[in-house]
Amino acid sequence: MRMPYEKPFINRQRGGITNKFGDVTQCKAQDNIEGVLIADLTAQYGSPLMVYSERVIREKHREMMRAFSTRYPKAQHAWSYKTNYLKAVCKTFHTLGSWAEVVSTMEYEMARKLGMEPSKIIFNGPFKPYEGLQKAITEGAIVNIDNLDELYDIEKIVTATGKHAQIGIRVNMALGGMSTWDRFGFNLDDNQAHQAIKRIVAGGKVQLAGIHAHVGTFILETEIYRQEAQKLVSFCAAIKSEFGITIKYLDIGGGFASRNRLKGTYLSTAEMIPSFSAYADAICSNLLDAFTLEELPILFLESGRAMIDEAGSLISTVQSTKRLPNGMKGLVIDAGVNILFTSFWYNHEVIPTVVRGYAQEDYVIYGPLCMQIDVIREQVKLPPMEKGDRILIQPVGAYNNTQWMQFITLRPNVVMISENGEVEVIREAETVDYMQQGERIPEWLKN
Repeated sequence: MRMPYEKPFINRQRGGITNKFGDVTQCKAQDNIEGVLIADLTAQYGSPLMVYSERVIREKHREMMRAFSTRYPKAQHAWSYKTNYLKAVCKTFHTLGSWAEVVSTMEYEMARKLGMEPSKIIFNGPFKPYEGLQKAITEGAIVNIDNLDELYDIEKIVTATGKHAQIGIRVNMALGGMSTWDRFGFNLDDNQAHQAIKRIVAGGKVQLAGIHAHVGTFILETEIYRQEAQKLVSFCAAIKSEFGITIKYLDIGGGFASRNRLKGTYLSTAEMIPSFSAYADAICSNLLDAFTLEELPILFLESGRAMIDEAGSLISTVQSTKRLPNGMKGLVIDAGVNILFTSFWYNHEVIPTVVRGYAQEDYVIYGPLCMQIDVIREQVKLPPMEKGDRILIQPVGAYNNTQWMQFITLRPNVVMISENGEVEVIREAETVDYMQQGERIPEWLKN
């Protein structure tokens, strides 16, 4: 059989040499996840395949809670559902003692169906429809209001039901040159938050119990959290001085970075992210001095990305290779941006599963979608790849399973590997019947 012609090219190889970005160009291969062979996983569950490690989830939770609990005695983690609301993932965090943090009535219902007590659900977000607020307030959930319209609705609910309600308010603030997330909550710097609390007190129908602030995402500077904590502590002191209100909880949101690599970063993000201890030092340093022992508020942490990202991996299979006009090699794999949505802002690590020596060249990795934007990596060094080879993409645990979609291809199986090495499907691969089960054909189109 005559082989297809491919014009020759010259590509200098430097195996094991550090380049200007601090990365070693030597290729590594990985043939297993948590000791389970990738070949066995794909043989049984297909490709692409999303894989979660229970061990990593538990280790991350243990690491974060130790960092905060040793510095502050009333730290409580609330799992951020929007980061990943697969039932097995949420349930794992809840068995470890995490509460639920939700930002929609859909997520609130998910938490309740998993058995979460309303008193351990924090209801945040800029949109809380009346029916959702009514359910949360009457069941006794923690509600942090985002605007005065929500306060008005809650006052109507407690008047109609006679229920007692304690609420928190979300505030935003300017911090260390970061852009202020002023879309959410009441501004702390221009007196808006103070006016909101004055309105709550004047209404006399609900009690203020807490202050919530989520100042950003993937924050690499712990000083930002130090400033946030200082401003919140000062605000609590002002509230007590003027209104006699002792705050029961401070919710500092999430935003801790994972070890994923943001596009445009010079060095690997893994070398830049603070440890949980560094975050805890910044946040807790002033809290113990700011309150008496009897009045220490609960410190809520809503970290999501840093807790789950590294627990998730995506196995994908090479479908074809080609030489592009610019000289780079192109790979088409069976997982696209509809499954790996975070590839729009991360340069995920791509790991071959077979060893083919040190020789590498630049590849661009495309997904299977008939769209020019379906690019998983714009440029990555890999050894020679062939049709049928498996690749491992990491970390992918945060936001992909909440933002993925059935676009051109269906969503694949998701499995979890237990600490004991057991593998179980936690979300079944979709079928066309599943995708279309809610659709109807009008009568006039049936004949």
